[in-house]
Amino acid sequence: MKLGDIFYIFAMIGFAWITFAIVRGNFRRKFDEQGRRKDLIEDSEEESSKVESEE
Repeated sequence: MKLGDIFYIFAMIGFAWITFAIVRGNFRRKFDEQGRRKDLIEDSEEESSKVESEE
């Protein structure tokens, strides 16, 4: 194998690893431990408290 081929393989492995890390970080930021979306949980809790206070 040529040096360029080895460099290309390492570059592709590094690119895949960085992409995986970015996707994993985005997933952790948007979802809680139970797999529920954080933004939807907050909205539904606020709406349920408004409904309960109106009744």
